[in-house]
Amino acid sequence: MTPYKVAAAHVAPVFLDAPKTVAKACSLIEEAARNGAALIAFPETYIPAFPLWSAVAAPIHNHEWFKRLAASALRCPGPELERIAGAARRHGVIVSLGFNEGTADSVGCLWNSNVLIGEDGAILNHHRKLVPTFWEKLTWANGDGAGLRVCETPLGRIGMLICGENTNPLARFALMAQGEQVHVSTYPPVWPTRDPKGGGNYDLASAIRIRAGAHSFEAKAFNIVASGFMDAAMREELATLGKDAMRVLEESPRAVSMVIGPTGEPVGDVLSDREGLLYASIDTRACVEPKQFHDVVGYYNRFDVFKLTVDRRRLRPVEWRDSPETVATGETDETSGAERDTR
Repeated sequence: MTPYKVAAAHVAPVFLDAPKTVAKACSLIEEAARNGAALIAFPETYIPAFPLWSAVAAPIHNHEWFKRLAASALRCPGPELERIAGAARRHGVIVSLGFNEGTADSVGCLWNSNVLIGEDGAILNHHRKLVPTFWEKLTWANGDGAGLRVCETPLGRIGMLICGENTNPLARFALMAQGEQVHVSTYPPVWPTRDPKGGGNYDLASAIRIRAGAHSFEAKAFNIVASGFMDAAMREELATLGKDAMRVLEESPRAVSMVIGPTGEPVGDVLSDREGLLYASIDTRACVEPKQFHDVVGYYNRFDVFKLTVDRRRLRPVEWRDSPETVATGETDETSGAERDTR
């Protein structure tokens, strides 16, 4: 393969406004393509927001925030993702997109999800975060292994994990073992764990560098890190949580966006304190030579000693078994009102 340009979108959503954030995403896809990028990666739950309120306000005060988020959640497939796919197709760009996902099964069930969209507009992979981290459990349900896939694309074999999943060695190895060459990691703009005035807060930027570097070095792959950004409009909305909550958000360490090479070192610039698209040129041929030193999915492992099994079924709340009569007539239990067996 020849080298190509990628873009990490270090950007803010139009806070809790899905239609406007979709429009902004389409505009950024166009901008990335205009600047020669063949792939663009958006941050964790870019559409319509990352639920930062859960970090700085008690759950009893967050009901309205959750309802706003649920009302703006996307379906997969759905009309919003079709618009993003249309932009990918028009501009011939592969798109990795983080979003809050809703479901017809429950008006209050949300997932932290990510899709990989091909340059032809097809959804190549749909991943739900396996386990929400710390206070994220107040918002999202557990995902499943259906999205632990590496996709063959014209740009190489692409995989993706969301935020803390990049700390999970088994999830990462599941992607490595599929020949991953380009990895996409997505993060929020800030992730408080303590009041900064007491010290000891989680250093998100440092954690990202450690995780991204480790995965690139172990997988011998490129790692596109796309983190969110907290703009003035988002600050204004979140300021309604109170001065103390806003102080914590303002003083907590910021996320970073970057591209890491297969040696574990950054390729090009790093974005943190300003919004924008970060570009870097990558060449997947650089993934080959380091495999001579440590190939953990090849000769540098002991598969007679270690074994990993991954369940990639899409988990659902119920499995319906229609009677032979309804199958023959085309009638469903929804139309007949009959009680259905479940498993």
